[in-house]
Amino acid sequence: MEAAAERRIKALQSHLNPSNCDEPSVLHPNPTSGEFVSGTSDQGYSVVLPENLQTGKWNVYRSARSPLKLISRFADKPEIATLHDNLVQSAKSFSDHKYLGTRVRDDGTVGEYRWITYGEASTARSAIGSGLVSCGLQKGSCVGLYFINRPEWLIVDHACSAYSFISVPLYDTLGPAAVKYIVNHASIQTIFCMLQTLDTHCWMQLLRFLSEIPSVRLIVVVGGVDNRIPTLPSTTAVEVVSYSKLLSQGLSNLHPFCPPNPDDIATIMYTSGTTGTPKGVVLTHANLIANVAGATYGAVLYPSDVYISYLPLAHIYERANQILAVYYGGASGFYQGDLLKLLEDMAVLKPTIFCSVPRLYNKIYAGIMNAVKSSGVLRQRLFYAAYNAKKQAKFSGKKSSPMWDRLVFNRIKAMLGGRVRSMVSGASPLSPDVMDFLRVCFGCQVVEGYGMTETSCVITIMDEQDILSGHVGAPNAACEIKLVDVPEMNYTTEDQPYPRGEICVRGPIVFQGYYKDEAQTRETIDEDGWLHTGDIGLWVPGGRLRIIDRKKNIFKLAQGEYIAPEKIENVYATSKFVAQIFVYGDSLNSSLVAIVSVEQEMLKAWAAAQGIKCDHLQQLCTDQRARSAVLADMDAVGRAAQLRGFEFAKAVTLVLEPFTLENGLLTPTFKIKRPQAKAYFAKAIADMYAELSASDSSSQKMKL
Repeated sequence: MEAAAERRIKALQSHLNPSNCDEPSVLHPNPTSGEFVSGTSDQGYSVVLPENLQTGKWNVYRSARSPLKLISRFADKPEIATLHDNLVQSAKSFSDHKYLGTRVRDDGTVGEYRWITYGEASTARSAIGSGLVSCGLQKGSCVGLYFINRPEWLIVDHACSAYSFISVPLYDTLGPAAVKYIVNHASIQTIFCMLQTLDTHCWMQLLRFLSEIPSVRLIVVVGGVDNRIPTLPSTTAVEVVSYSKLLSQGLSNLHPFCPPNPDDIATIMYTSGTTGTPKGVVLTHANLIANVAGATYGAVLYPSDVYISYLPLAHIYERANQILAVYYGGASGFYQGDLLKLLEDMAVLKPTIFCSVPRLYNKIYAGIMNAVKSSGVLRQRLFYAAYNAKKQAKFSGKKSSPMWDRLVFNRIKAMLGGRVRSMVSGASPLSPDVMDFLRVCFGCQVVEGYGMTETSCVITIMDEQDILSGHVGAPNAACEIKLVDVPEMNYTTEDQPYPRGEICVRGPIVFQGYYKDEAQTRETIDEDGWLHTGDIGLWVPGGRLRIIDRKKNIFKLAQGEYIAPEKIENVYATSKFVAQIFVYGDSLNSSLVAIVSVEQEMLKAWAAAQGIKCDHLQQLCTDQRARSAVLADMDAVGRAAQLRGFEFAKAVTLVLEPFTLENGLLTPTFKIKRPQAKAYFAKAIADMYAELSASDSSSQKMKL
């Protein structure tokens, strides 16, 4: 059916002008004849096609950049079909270019960035792969990577691609039970892990359940000194070697590559989700190449670009970023492993590309605004004058005066090293206000994308020239998207003024299935090849997608109103007092309550301004005056974002403890684990509802 539709499109392809993204010509049905006609429409970044010719329903969206054919390879280098091909090509073209850099020395000290080139990385990849072959690893074997971002992670991953092994990232934050499950489920034979301060617990966890992971035959210790590598009891069949020793052994006995085919499995990425057992997402080389090629179709990056790697390499977002960096011959500098020192690392590295998540962008926004508000009246006036002038110029298509950068914004840009020209946000929705703020203050492109592990990363991405915020862009050129009715939530594709429904994706980016789990695979991918994401989307003018809800993360309040807590949390995240927030409600109650992990410096500043003295910050968190002040600021933010009455939190509990991977409240992609958070804060939630109930009872008595 799709082929028939494309034949009809091709008959009119001369009318298309997909390269003109300001006002491209698109194909849409003639309402009388049903034939394709050419012209301009609101679908500036997408084209709309019929799902099949029998129904005649026009509901499938594709990128206007490539409406006739879904992208599966890089346009200018179609010979790159696998991750192995990608590095081979760059090792030839950029042999002497900087590739992987780190500030951390062998002794654990931190200094300036030191680099290895693409040529050196290629040699190391061959050596590690050869070492694994010499140790008896066969094609198709699974290799576990159990350590944080650093150059060796990518070298091992490249070795897996070159010798047709399957890389399996192991989140160190998943806990021992999940790690043990993944190792056994994937029958991992070799595990690379670290033996240094930040990751010692990984090694200790392996030792504790080593007898329960019988498939493991080799453990490679990264960062350890040969004569200090721990030994295992003689009763175990597991061999332990250092990374440097494996590298040396491989160099002295190089084996020829065993290149994969495009349809071979490149990696199995286990998604932690918010509940249940981890699921292994099977991704091929073709999946990953198609996604990166499609997502960047028409984008411009350079070998001179520098990227900071801090997002977990065990997450598809960072894996895709690294594939792209290799393709363009860019340099990747790694953070030193401590998120609290990320800005320090950026000041030294001076990256040009920065990919992050809303959680960090919100903190940057809050940090700048807090600094402005505490800078004095004159400096505040100067900032707002500069901000408003530059914003007005930017969003009217004009150039702002360079004076504002000299007086105000260059100091802000220096926070991220001073050279960032492109920011990307993913993993969860970014507030439109924060996006616009970043665009003005940093004077660079800021785009948002939407994706998931099951689609090899990007599903949609904003066009670099698009200055409208509040959406996640148009389809990746390597996939097509349709919305499906969700009648139980009152979302339909017939909704006016814009279609709404569950987002479904099809194309070469869609994963092969969940490893050893046909039942869940069938639940996710239907018989027509559509992957059902579980997210609710809405098409806005220009063929852009907006995420508005989640099928699973919704609940009803007692009065029957549906609540999408993530949307509300994203609004409240812009409050000056909110570092993180968990909004809760259920069908037994008529109001929402919230747990707020506070911005501690802002709370201290507020207390000082109010003349409130306390011995400990925890004491301030329980002070009713502080709770009321935070709730009042959240109310103001909610009104500005036009939250509906029932979407406002009616009570808050302030906590100092952040939501983290370690305390089990966040997934590795920084999403709140809602069932776990509910249990963790059960007493606080019960107390807030009791307080609201008492208040309501008191009000009723007063009325009587």
